[in-house]
Amino acid sequence: METIVKRILSTSNTYADLLLRLPLGLIFAAHGAQKLFGWFGGYGLSGTGQWMASIGLSPGMLMAALAGSAEFFGGLALIIGFALRPAAAILAFTMVVAIVSVHIENGLFMRDGGYEFGLSLLAASLYLAVVGGGKLSVDRILSPPTAASR
Repeated sequence: METIVKRILSTSNTYADLLLRLPLGLIFAAHGAQKLFGWFGGYGLSGTGQWMASIGLSPGMLMAALAGSAEFFGGLALIIGFALRPAAAILAFTMVVAIVSVHIENGLFMRDGGYEFGLSLLAASLYLAVVGGGKLSVDRILSPPTAASR
């Protein structure tokens, strides 16, 4: 079990990942807060749930809670770099669902409601799921590199 935890918490040996983690985490947390709490001009859980049900993601309230929680708590996890690989993987999955269920039929470009932004978030999430949070992450504190990996 310790080996599995170490693998999940393992991370790259660079400071550069922070440059991606912070803005990506902020974007996801803000979008999640819109869905869950109605902050930043969002519709909250009830409004988002009604919209999700209207596009065929049922039950709407549950789907809104899942998407909002993934984005809000996943975004916070990215910002602090805690359990970053699983959080990034969940966020990547959330973006695949958003692209396929909402944006794909509108084409690539955002101006047409396309998947351009979702694809960018998906790519960044996948990158972090592969490399981890870097030197400035909680994961690095919890699972410091071994002598062989330095």
